[in-house]
Amino acid sequence: MAVKIRLARFGKKKAPVYRIVAVDSRQSRDGKYIDNLGTYEALTGTFVKFEKDRIQEWIAKGAQASDAVKKLQKKYAKGA
Repeated sequence: MAVKIRLARFGKKKAPVYRIVAVDSRQSRDGKYIDNLGTYEALTGTFVKFEKDRIQEWIAKGAQASDAVKKLQKKYAKGA
């Protein structure tokens, strides 16, 4: 099973909120996930929750982070 860390969209129409999730790569975008690692509001650009230590644990176990998640990690590290 290949695990990926990627975004799952939820929220209202034209007001997206994204969950950062660890998921089996064969699942759909908004499908069943293994672990919820954070929440990001796209319109305001703020992090509701971001668990960088758990993300690092998943990466250490062999999970692959998507490009969007890598960008969000950099943004969080800068203090945004």
